[in-house]
Amino acid sequence: MNNFFSTPPTLDSLLCSTKVISVTGGIDARVTGLSYDSRDVEPGHLFFALPGAKENGGHYVNDAVGRGAAAIVTDQELPSLLIPVIRVLGAREAMADIANAYYRYPSSTLAVAGVTGTNGKTTTAWIIRHLCETVGRSCGLIGTIEYVLPGVQEPATRTTPESVDLERMLGRMRDGGFKAASLEVSSHALVQHRVRGIEFDAAIFTNLTQDHLDYHGTMDDYFEAKTLFFTQLAGQTKKKGRAIINSDERYGRRLIDRIGSHPHFTFGQGSNCHFRASDIRYSATGTTFRLDAKGRSYLVRSPLIGLFNVYNTLAAIAAVSAMGLELRRVVAAVAGVPQVPGRMQRVPVHRNFQTYVDYAHTPDALENVLKTLRQLSPAHIITVFGCGGDRDASKRPLMAAAVENHSDKVIVTSDNPRSEDPLAIIRDVEKGLRSPGHETFVDREFAIRRAVELAGANDIILIAGKGHETYQEIGGQRHPFDDVNVTARAMTQKPVSENH
Repeated sequence: MNNFFSTPPTLDSLLCSTKVISVTGGIDARVTGLSYDSRDVEPGHLFFALPGAKENGGHYVNDAVGRGAAAIVTDQELPSLLIPVIRVLGAREAMADIANAYYRYPSSTLAVAGVTGTNGKTTTAWIIRHLCETVGRSCGLIGTIEYVLPGVQEPATRTTPESVDLERMLGRMRDGGFKAASLEVSSHALVQHRVRGIEFDAAIFTNLTQDHLDYHGTMDDYFEAKTLFFTQLAGQTKKKGRAIINSDERYGRRLIDRIGSHPHFTFGQGSNCHFRASDIRYSATGTTFRLDAKGRSYLVRSPLIGLFNVYNTLAAIAAVSAMGLELRRVVAAVAGVPQVPGRMQRVPVHRNFQTYVDYAHTPDALENVLKTLRQLSPAHIITVFGCGGDRDASKRPLMAAAVENHSDKVIVTSDNPRSEDPLAIIRDVEKGLRSPGHETFVDREFAIRRAVELAGANDIILIAGKGHETYQEIGGQRHPFDDVNVTARAMTQKPVSENH
């Protein structure tokens, strides 16, 4: 039996939450759980037969019935079954509506912030959680790196879970005493209605740069996917959620025009920003800047480096302000922001050069990270990077050009080739390189070791693309691989006295 109910809800009560086209069979059964994977079905579960690019849930209906499903929800024609079949216009929309009702609308009693954008989602979501926790508002986290729930901290399986999983997690946060939640919201999740029905206090737009065009097709379609978040925000019934938008970014300005009079905060360096950063100063140990917001000025000290982290910090401060936190206490809390795994993460081995691991895997993200490292005045920058397989191939030469423009030495290697030939990916990457001075190694560990071998006094190495990941996906299989550990081992094996 589900922990959220002393008595499980009836099917007919759940169906009141969504639009139903037709029902075959009785709907008075008690629903003991929700499943969209037939392998997870237990007696009494409601099974959602979802359409999919690779797998069609309609093919697994008989398996769900055999495992004891109470009823099927589908937007497809199905053969007659011995259990009720509920036809809906969209299975994913219905699943989100029903999940929200099943877990008793958890977002209505939590303060919820959601972060969308190409770059910065993970760091911004982490900062939001830290700020909430520091000022005494217990906060959960759902994002790319991990899920933080009451008494549980576990590796994430996807940036934004399916609606059933997401609502269950929010319900656990509420019932476990949490007061807030910080979520990363991907464009895939928006198109697939995974956050439908969640009531957000703050919806953050960080930026939009080329990525995921294998899924969205064009940048305009990618932008339209992001706007769905803010369309949903405007349609909320229980909260008047506020949009938090980077107005220094051209897609951010487009979004501001799109939302019209809906309540919003802007952030950036522009003179009209609601949360404005100026007098920005960087060092190897952090960043300081002046924040002007709500008629006052504050000195912000952050252990995170780089202009992009100034933007992430501004977004987080604006978001928690919209969630009702006191700005003075929030600014003080920024000084204690923890290192985000795989985001400008310094490898903790003492040598006469420094090495950073970063998740940057788009042209814009690579350019931003490398510009940040250049501000630290290194003798040389050595960059190791690759491009993922089965993803947007058009960005590969653009990533190469960004790396070459801002590095002194380029080493091209494998990222996660997945089902593609690693050498074919590398050939695509090399189309963006003008100089023949780069080196190429399919073996990522060898490439990292080569970078460490080349590094001399006051150099900086950037290992880009995989960040926090602890695996490398090759030929459809995941092999243990951690950039930080591999790099630390290579650095440890290099004598301290060795200079080039």
